[in-house]
Amino acid sequence: MHPTTGDIHMKTVGMIGIGMMGHGIATNVVKHGHPLVVLAHPGNQPLDALLTAGARQVATIPELAAQADIVILCVTGTPEVEDVLFSQNALLSALRPGTVVIDCSTAIPSSTERIAAAVHKAGGKFLDAPMTRTPKEAAEGRLNLIVGGDPALYRECLPLLQSFAENITFAGPVGSGHRLKLLHNFVSLGFSAVLAEAAACAARADVNPEVLIDVLAKGGGAGVILERLRPFIEHGDGSGFRFTIANALKDMTYYDTMAREIGASHTTSTAIRETYSGAYVQRATGTVPELVALLAQPGSAQ
Repeated sequence: MHPTTGDIHMKTVGMIGIGMMGHGIATNVVKHGHPLVVLAHPGNQPLDALLTAGARQVATIPELAAQADIVILCVTGTPEVEDVLFSQNALLSALRPGTVVIDCSTAIPSSTERIAAAVHKAGGKFLDAPMTRTPKEAAEGRLNLIVGGDPALYRECLPLLQSFAENITFAGPVGSGHRLKLLHNFVSLGFSAVLAEAAACAARADVNPEVLIDVLAKGGGAGVILERLRPFIEHGDGSGFRFTIANALKDMTYYDTMAREIGASHTTSTAIRETYSGAYVQRATGTVPELVALLAQPGSAQ
């Protein structure tokens, strides 16, 4: 039987997707006293510390569904979320009535709405709660979350969300979180591509990179993206890059899909997506042009 609404800390949390972001979420969920069960998967980060802290590991989704009152998904994107929900012996077929599914992945909003309807039909509840920031903030319990869903369910789950997030924005109905995440990433990735191209052009023109940064920082180029790419532009230090070109291309493809589906203009986003597509192909074929080297960390994860 599921615990009552008032004792959120007694509810067992199940997690599917213990990658760089998911591991930080899981660590903080356990740290705040929530019972945790995680799904074994080759893509997981090492689980030793989580298991030592009291988390349990299961081999199948039905096993996880049998134990969890709340299931957090932190997988790569829409195909993976749909596979978790709809494939044979997946979450939807094993979902217990009253189970809350929280999708922290980046996904196409139209798919999110279909998934939420299917979860509700199966007797469950659903929130989309995509993240921004990086694995560093995930480990520190300081993620940003953008949440879509029923307001009462959001309030019920807020203490759990606060265990791994610093800034939480309630966006509106189901799908609103994923829409705003894609808008955020379009802006972030767009700024990153513009700065990368400008920095590559400046290097060709023999512009001192520190002078370039100084001019941008004192003018219209100031902001988070500039500060994130500053170490690489100035000194070639890419140690802070934790977001791949493949993820950037995925997110821009999702944004383009959303814009097309709702009839919004997407001329600029298509150009940015093509920039990342070209960089991805060039890197995959072993060609690393100057622009690709600067497209490693656009500023959000998943």
